[in-house]
Amino acid sequence: MNLVFFHFSDPRSFGWFAPIVYNGYTSVSFFLLLSGFILTYNYGERAAAGGLRKREFWIARLSRLYPVYLFTLLVSTGMLIEEFHSRSHGSFALGALLTPLLLQGWHPILATFWNTPAWTMSTEAFFYVIFPFVVVWRRPRHLGRLLALMAALWLAGMVLPALYTWLHPDGELAPDRYSAGIWLRALKFTPPPHLPSFLFGVALADLNDRMPRANYFRLALVAGGLAGLYSVLYFADRIPYVFLHDGLLMPLFGSVILGLAGRNAISQFFSFVPFVRIGEASYCLYLLHFNLWDLLHRLGWMQRTHLIDLDPWISYLMLVTGAVITMRFVERPGQRWIRGLLLPRTSPDRPAAVSLP
Repeated sequence: MNLVFFHFSDPRSFGWFAPIVYNGYTSVSFFLLLSGFILTYNYGERAAAGGLRKREFWIARLSRLYPVYLFTLLVSTGMLIEEFHSRSHGSFALGALLTPLLLQGWHPILATFWNTPAWTMSTEAFFYVIFPFVVVWRRPRHLGRLLALMAALWLAGMVLPALYTWLHPDGELAPDRYSAGIWLRALKFTPPPHLPSFLFGVALADLNDRMPRANYFRLALVAGGLAGLYSVLYFADRIPYVFLHDGLLMPLFGSVILGLAGRNAISQFFSFVPFVRIGEASYCLYLLHFNLWDLLHRLGWMQRTHLIDLDPWISYLMLVTGAVITMRFVERPGQRWIRGLLLPRTSPDRPAAVSLP
């Protein structure tokens, strides 16, 4: 939702939430770190026992990622037509080839081709490819060494932003979210710069295993992490823009995740059923929101029916409704179909059989 607000709102209308909305792009960095944590949380024990089979894992992740991804490309045909008219024939052909293959993120110029937010899925696909190899690496058992590893990954995540700030490869001394230099786009959109954040999430899952679920320390972590994030975002205009992508915020993201993974008042607040339902549809919402918003406003029917008077909130409601419908009728059926077709019957990732009346 924060990314929806970031792309399609006036942050000032959110009052004291304005710094969070204005810097909403940092939510993507949170998502990429969280993916490393969630994958390790779900598959770490199986991998340690030698039960993680690469092919089955990749099929399971493909079934989760691709049905909605393909669907959002199909409903974004209008944007594809715009791409055809705004790019050279060679650039258009390359973008049209790379994007369905989840490879567009490797090309800085074409990373946002066809469906702007979908570059993240290119990065996620890369993480899925390497995860079975990463999760079996021997990680530190000693708490101090594990924390030292996480600190090293945090610093590694800031190496490229530091080099960019020092060298100014695009010739711009103070780039911001509207800058479009090719080196900045490479830093923002290509998968390798986000790798330290993903690996930090993997190590964070190991740290989570060492902590009891219910204790006051987790509550302090999430409260401190949220307060720290708000403080950083409040003063974000005084921080070099490139450092707010992954690197600088890793420890604060990690604190929030560890806190919410426990049992405390804040995690109970986020377990409120409507929040959970929207959360389940968040992947659909993320991939749909950019081009669906454009489609809703381009057709003109909102103006004709005077629903535009309720904008932007009516559009937010339609985006969430569209995401829930897509989850129900595209994501889950597509996931079951792919897993049922390609996974062996003994696979723990294969959906259970359903008895029909």
